[in-house]
Amino acid sequence: MAGVVAVVVAAVAGIVIGPVTIPPFAALGHLLGRSTGLSPTEIAIIDEIRLPRVVLGLLVGGTLAISGASYQGVFRNPLADPYLLGAAAGAGLAVTLVFVGGVDGGSTVGGAPLAAFLGALGAVGLTYALGVSGGGRPSTASLILAGVAVGSFLTAIQTYVQQRNQDTIRQVYSWILGRLSTAGWNDVLLLLPYAAVSWIVLLTQRRVLDVLAVGDDEAATLGINVRRTRLVVIVAASLGTAAAVSVSGLIGFVGIIVPHAVRLLAGRSHRVVLPLSLLFGAAFLCAADLLARTVAAPDEIPIGVITAFFGAPFFVLVLRHSRRDTS
Repeated sequence: MAGVVAVVVAAVAGIVIGPVTIPPFAALGHLLGRSTGLSPTEIAIIDEIRLPRVVLGLLVGGTLAISGASYQGVFRNPLADPYLLGAAAGAGLAVTLVFVGGVDGGSTVGGAPLAAFLGALGAVGLTYALGVSGGGRPSTASLILAGVAVGSFLTAIQTYVQQRNQDTIRQVYSWILGRLSTAGWNDVLLLLPYAAVSWIVLLTQRRVLDVLAVGDDEAATLGINVRRTRLVVIVAASLGTAAAVSVSGLIGFVGIIVPHAVRLLAGRSHRVVLPLSLLFGAAFLCAADLLARTVAAPDEIPIGVITAFFGAPFFVLVLRHSRRDTS
């Protein structure tokens, strides 16, 4: 109930707060199809500007949070995030190449969104291939190290390309810092099917992730196919992450802040952590986007700056807590 309330409150706040303030009950009445006293301008603001942006924020936030919680479970690493296997680096390089090539980077099925999606999936696929190249089942350590290597390599290529084409740096960094400002219903429709598939698959694996927490060998003796489970979770989480990145850019720390906050409130069982991460992640990013567009109004702060502002101190707290638990 707390998660549902958080989503509703964040969504309503995102719809009614802005340069043009809209009465909350009138906005709710309009969304429910009732006659309200709203002007045609206010209705257009809700339907064409704020509502798609809020819905997109909910989808992106929920996807990044549940992906982060799933990565942390499958790798048994409390600092794992949705970009662990090189998705961010692959998406960043692909988008840089799009801008350098002069392709339209707008919020359409083509251009930057498609490039980011393919780049993120390609990087994760390369990471997994490297992780299993030694033969046998891929260990969590080998996959993480492969992700670091692939991410560093692709980032180096991206830096070289940007240095050779400095006129595109502003466009690239604007995308890297994350944004929902160009959100429209096309973005929502682009992300929705991938997010839905990712959520369904990950939620069906939440009990298995609890078994994996005891270790690969112990899980195997309990009848769990460890390799197949790890592959399913990685593919589903990476698919959702790639789709989210394709429409919002790189928004960091959501996949770390939200799952750890949920664990502090509701315990460590993935049967609870995954669905609550989905709800609170959606509410968190919607609230962060509200801050991004109101704190410095009429200017807008990149949403990645807002999430980093809260996420960096939280990351330090998580790191200190993890070290204390292992000492």
